[in-house]
Amino acid sequence: MQATKRAVLTLEDGTSFQGISFGYEGSTAGEVVFNTAMTGYPESLTDPSYEGQILVTTFPLLGNYGVPPSDGSPDLRNHYEGSRIHCRAIIAQDYANHHSHWLADRSLAQWLKEEKIPGIQGIDTRALTKHLRQHGSMLGKIIIEGCEDVDFYNPNAENLIAKTSCAEVLVYDSIDSAPTSLPAPGADGMIEFPADGRKTVVLVDCGIKHNIIRCLLHRGVRVVRVPWDFDFNNIRYDGLFISNGPGNPDFAQATVDNIRKAMNTDLPICGICMGNQLLAKAAGASTYKLKYGHRSHNQPVRRVGTERCFVTSQNHGFAVDNDTLPVDWEPLFINMNDGTNEGIRHKTKPWFSAQFHPEASSGPRDTEFLFDEFVALLK
Repeated sequence: MQATKRAVLTLEDGTSFQGISFGYEGSTAGEVVFNTAMTGYPESLTDPSYEGQILVTTFPLLGNYGVPPSDGSPDLRNHYEGSRIHCRAIIAQDYANHHSHWLADRSLAQWLKEEKIPGIQGIDTRALTKHLRQHGSMLGKIIIEGCEDVDFYNPNAENLIAKTSCAEVLVYDSIDSAPTSLPAPGADGMIEFPADGRKTVVLVDCGIKHNIIRCLLHRGVRVVRVPWDFDFNNIRYDGLFISNGPGNPDFAQATVDNIRKAMNTDLPICGICMGNQLLAKAAGASTYKLKYGHRSHNQPVRRVGTERCFVTSQNHGFAVDNDTLPVDWEPLFINMNDGTNEGIRHKTKPWFSAQFHPEASSGPRDTEFLFDEFVALLK
């Protein structure tokens, strides 16, 4: 018989749910959100877009296939989407004490304890999810039996993009080689890479999922990963890519300013998730917070102007306001569930973005072709 401790999730409206701890035995607080995916908890836990959030999994079973090894470098993991767990905690209805998978090297509980992340099971996650759907995502705190109380914490009140972005510029030449640093500027102050036949993509890291880097490298481009507030306009590049990231896009004004400078050229620009919101803000549109966000593997979107629909992986709490897009911009994708924006494009220039995750990981890869469309624009 395994020793267990009681754990209580308390929401900011006073609602509480009692369960049992299976992870790190320490109290925590954050924004409580739910994800309706059936698989992919290693990828979700390490997704920087979950920074500061308590993740509720609606699929009733968690941990049954364990956790893959943390191989690869911290800058580019092989099986994870970040160098560490970003969720504040994870909540499930049932936790599998025995796991089975050919790739697993430890249990989910072991991993959570190693990274000091609480986990709770035994909670009615259906009732909790219905409560969040009705009232919206809200702040919550988890108190483990015998541990001290903590205050509520609002992650959207701080710059989570700065917290999860890389600290220095990293240059990736291939999926198998270690990243290097930028070459020295030339006499004109511009940074230029050798003419070796490859295209160079500047990738703005706003809290990036590692599979975005993998997807670009698999397409043969050089990736220059820069911090969220780095002015990349002194680099000679062939295309600009803006990553996903956590929290409120209003904190990334420095990124928006740099994107606007890039718009003085006709070079291709693409954004994913937070990148969609920041591209829209650079164009002059506004964003707003969704009631409970989109976090799942099964969000249907339609490409505007067509009858083509795709099943997409999503993880975001903010959205672009379609009504504020300037006249030379238009929606590219629309969510088929609630009609919200799922991407934008410029009507004449090679600039576009997606609110969902075409790189998936985890989730369906139905829209990975968007990377091909972006690379095809590089001249």
